[in-house]
Amino acid sequence: MKLASSGEAGKERPIFLSADGARYLPARGASWRTILERGAFADEAAAAGAASAEEWHAIPPVRFGPPIPEPSKIVAIGLNYREHAEEQGKEPPKAPLLFAKAPSCLIGAGDAIRIPPQEEKVDAEGELCVVIGVVARRVPADRASRYILGYTIMNDVSGRGAQYGDKQWFRGKSFDTFGPCGPWIIQARDVPDVHALSVRARWNGTKMQESTTASLIFGVFDLVSYVSHQMTLMPGDLIATGTPSGVGVFRDPPVFLKPGDRVRIEIDGIGALENPVDNA
Repeated sequence: MKLASSGEAGKERPIFLSADGARYLPARGASWRTILERGAFADEAAAAGAASAEEWHAIPPVRFGPPIPEPSKIVAIGLNYREHAEEQGKEPPKAPLLFAKAPSCLIGAGDAIRIPPQEEKVDAEGELCVVIGVVARRVPADRASRYILGYTIMNDVSGRGAQYGDKQWFRGKSFDTFGPCGPWIIQARDVPDVHALSVRARWNGTKMQESTTASLIFGVFDLVSYVSHQMTLMPGDLIATGTPSGVGVFRDPPVFLKPGDRVRIEIDGIGALENPVDNA
């Protein structure tokens, strides 16, 4: 089963999706975050697994919001693909490079990325995103998989003017709508090898980025361990694991998003996240 949140912005409700995405079952909590915080996910999943076919509903036209609409934090990893560091002329980091995105930047599949009037150089970055399932504090890497609920897709939309002008990344990464996420969570147990997933980003159908999570400098379990040694990870927290090379700012000439564009991030085994672009 997949996990998603559906409904209008700010009023999303947690749902289970069938593996083919054709049917859904409402979860009993107010949100996946509250379900996780109560330690009730196993009971919810067991109830969904025992539900009769008649209790599952056909999917109507519906908005998928970010799967975790209000995480306590979004931790993102910079320069975590060697070729992405190389395209910037930088040495790969010796330890994970952490930065934050404001949770208020999150939007769902199909929602518009909106270009703010103060930022013209807007870029997109396709990333595998880890969803934390239980409180994680000082977790050894060889136990990190036990703390992961599942995986989704993040588009780390970036305002390059603010990012490089400020000489730190928080503002440029956190404008409203700069965190497309979803459309659902694939449970960790249903991903046989998280380090063997193809990652692609397309703008208007043109391939911009392509790599595999085998190329991560710091793998998923090492990242969960490292972050949990710096700060406590809470249920529903998100870790965006880094982006491959091919982003717009480092192309010759640079390419930036404009109104009317569409950005599609694809990760094999997870799904596809597509968003239009418009002015704020």
